Amino acid sequence: MSKSVLVTGAATGFGRGVAWALAAQGHKVVAGCQIWPQVWELRNAAMATGLEMQVIKLDVLNEIDRSNALAIEIDVLFNNAGIMESGPIVEIPMSVFRSVFETNVFAALELAQGFARAMVQRGSGRIVWTSSVAGLVKVPFDGAYAASKHAVEGICSAMHDELEPYGVEVVTVNPGAYRTGFNDTGMESMDQWWHQGDRVVTHWPVRELNRQHDPAEMIKAIVAVIEQDKPAYRTVRPASAEEMVKKEQADVWVRRA
Repeated sequence: MSKSVLVTGAATGFGRGVAWALAAQGHKVVAGCQIWPQVWELRNAAMATGLEMQVIKLDVLNEIDRSNALAIEIDVLFNNAGIMESGPIVEIPMSVFRSVFETNVFAALELAQGFARAMVQRGSGRIVWTSSVAGLVKVPFDGAYAASKHAVEGICSAMHDELEPYGVEVVTVNPGAYRTGFNDTGMESMDQWWHQGDRVVTHWPVRELNRQHDPAEMIKAIVAVIEQDKPAYRTVRPASAEEMVKKEQADVWVRRA
């Protein structure tokens, strides 16, 4: 059955891939892009290939953009837009740390709240959140991002139980390291501020990102979560990341300072 799906962060990465795949399979896709040049580019790309897709400007931090999006009736919200900022927790500027939470947690929650209210009133709907493997394990030098995704995990867990009685489903997708460019630029982001002051924590993070996976695997999994009648609450890919998460979570119980 065809669904109406709003995808945030649809200009690049998983958002673009999922929006594209859903539109190709006949779903009604509303693709949200952060800035107007991205809107123009995605619209033209879709038209060039004959795909029907509604592309809107949706900067999740922009109240006007959020209000415009919330006026659209949808079956599924793919709450995907996010940013990554790296750096040691002791050193990362608080303004940078806050910016991660503003996008990944607070703006995403405002959209989820708005659509959830409409879904509760009609008794159906699904909210799919892009969390991360980083929301389930420790990630040194990406602590701000990991903390934001741990917050997403807590929000989703609560929303799932709160909205289930009203016929509204809440699920997460948890990507590991995929070649979308997100991890690469996220690691590079700390270069913007690292040399602007004296550093106490000078150990430099390892930036070997040559083992990232083909994003097609994750995109396929997300599309399945959106389309399935009763998807799993949590979808972790790749399989090796799921195994790592379960082992590390078990190890925490015997960890010593």
